[in-house]
Amino acid sequence: MEEPQRGIRAVHSESTITVYQAYPPDIGVPAAREGRFPAAWKRDRMTWIKPSFLWMMYRCGWGAKAGQETVLAVEISRDGFEWALRHACLSSYVSGVHPDRADWQRQLKRAPARVQWDPERDLRLQPLSCRALQLGLSGEAVRRYADEWTVAIRDVTPLAHRIQALVSGGDLDSAAQLLPQERPYPLGDELLAHLRG
Repeated sequence: MEEPQRGIRAVHSESTITVYQAYPPDIGVPAAREGRFPAAWKRDRMTWIKPSFLWMMYRCGWGAKAGQETVLAVEISRDGFEWALRHACLSSYVSGVHPDRADWQRQLKRAPARVQWDPERDLRLQPLSCRALQLGLSGEAVRRYADEWTVAIRDVTPLAHRIQALVSGGDLDSAAQLLPQERPYPLGDELLAHLRG
């Protein structure tokens, strides 16, 4: 079955989707313990959420990069996630998607969310030909994410370390069995049409 070059794969239920972030322990540990982001979490900064576990592992180095030692699985409402997509703009100008560069810049300035499509990763964190969604939230979207959309927060750092150890030992089959079961996320084409790039 051929999947779109730019599609969303994620762990999801009828009402939620799981996204990943990585933080230093002083933010990640209390967030997982309390199920909400602590006061130290900055609401006035853009925050990027990633539905792809392996892209998150690439970004945070399996939880080894400074400031990204705690890997969180954040379960959010699908309604919230889809609101963000509807109100998002591509993070870079794409001819054919935007009428012109000035129009894109106006959209980007107004949009509370932005989308990047980066190469998906395999177990060795090598790039694949398909693209994974990164969703940047700012302003209203950040507040909604923290206060309305978040259903649960889990610390998946031990899982990241277990999978990395198996990959390092060459046991890719066992590592693959531990991966979160990401499936194509059901979206109408109209919701992603302005974000395909």
